[in-house]
Amino acid sequence: MSDIGITFQLEFWHWMILAAALAGIEILTPGFFFLWLGGAALVTGIVALILPMMGWENQVLVFAVLSAASVLGWYKFRGHFTTASADSTLNRRGEQLIGRSATLSEPIVNGRGQIRIDDTVWRCEGPDLVAGTQVKVVAMRGAMVSVEKAG
Repeated sequence: MSDIGITFQLEFWHWMILAAALAGIEILTPGFFFLWLGGAALVTGIVALILPMMGWENQVLVFAVLSAASVLGWYKFRGHFTTASADSTLNRRGEQLIGRSATLSEPIVNGRGQIRIDDTVWRCEGPDLVAGTQVKVVAMRGAMVSVEKAG
């Protein structure tokens, strides 16, 4: 039997194709994980272009080290690039009402009534008051607005 020697060599363009594929996956998925892997593949391709005699084992090692370093670096330093939101109630509409004044559209009887704020009628709870009284929103409990008499 003859020994057939199959050699495997990665060329720089293999890495460029991998970088493009990982960039495409990044576009289709949330987050920045595949972006860093694609960058590592791109740099590995550049290294393979500059050093064409480098074996595939060393190329894979370069890719692995660059991938690990870029992903770990991103997770370590990503906090420096994020900003805190100025509006902590952005998607919590009810909490945005706290502190606002409104007029009772129906009286509060036995602790329950209704107020109209902008274009929405809200169920409210608070001390018994007559319709037309100015109230101030002091808290939210689910979809129930807690109010007190304004002033």
